[in-house]
Amino acid sequence: MSAGWKSMALTVALAALASGGGAWWTAGWMMKRNETPGVHDIVHRRLKPTGEQDDRLNAIEARFAVQREALESELRAANRELANAIAASQGDTPEVRAAVDRFHDAMGALQKATIAHVFEMRAVLTPEQARVFDREIADALTQEPR
Repeated sequence: MSAGWKSMALTVALAALASGGGAWWTAGWMMKRNETPGVHDIVHRRLKPTGEQDDRLNAIEARFAVQREALESELRAANRELANAIAASQGDTPEVRAAVDRFHDAMGALQKATIAHVFEMRAVLTPEQARVFDREIADALTQEPR
């Protein structure tokens, strides 16, 4: 291969590598930009809690982390039960319907616990922080996917 072809092949390889890296970086940046902020981000980054509030909020979050893990474990178990019922059935059987109900119950329990957690955190905030918190939570819940 002549030096000209080697140079051209190297240029093409470097251009492909640079464009792939740029695409990867841009995709990551866009995903972060379009993420809905979590309750933790809203409380700790946007509301700037006092030291005492931060301590109370951290305790609330630690308790909820344990509860959330148990509820998510139940949700995963219900999902496995549903998958097994579907795999073993020939259609919409009583077993499938029971598994769907268990899954919905587990999902509802997680959602209710999450909402209770949000209100427990809100109770620690000042009235002004609570107004911002309410607005941010409402915005996060109603944000349309992009």
